[in-house]
Amino acid sequence: MGKKILVLTGSPRKGGNSDLMADAFMKGAQTVGHTVTKYEAGLNKINGCKACNRCYSKAEACVFEDDFNTLAPFLEESDMLVLATPMYWFTFPAQLKAALDKMYALLIGGRQSNIKESILLACAETEEMADFDGLVRTYGLIASYQKWTDRARLLIPSVSEKGDILQTDALKRVESLGLSIK
Repeated sequence: MGKKILVLTGSPRKGGNSDLMADAFMKGAQTVGHTVTKYEAGLNKINGCKACNRCYSKAEACVFEDDFNTLAPFLEESDMLVLATPMYWFTFPAQLKAALDKMYALLIGGRQSNIKESILLACAETEEMADFDGLVRTYGLIASYQKWTDRARLLIPSVSEKGDILQTDALKRVESLGLSIK
């Protein structure tokens, strides 16, 4: 029986480099029988957490109406979380960070997520791998805190313009990663 995998994307640019990475991973994972859902945080309206601690007090994850309420059920039901994102200023884009911050609702609301494993797929304009350190460290701390097994971190430098990733072997590597999920 396959896993339920949530691919959470961070880019507000449809068809951009990290979006193509998400699709390549999904193709591989679906080929080997996993159920994969893609949720585009960068294209949805998710506001920052207000730390009001009223999570799930009104039947939905957040009392402030935004698209996190459509994301929360996927976070609860998924076995694996894949973060597919560009790097903005050495970390996650604000749109994805807001979604990650609002996972606080699950803790406050006493909800258990099935997520046991995670993967980070990230790309950036930078040529310096050290520039990914902030993003990777933040991801690692989240995974550790949530007690997720970190399955992989695939970092792709030197992609800026839409489609630059097509000139690399990255999509082949990402699809292979999806195919390797047991």
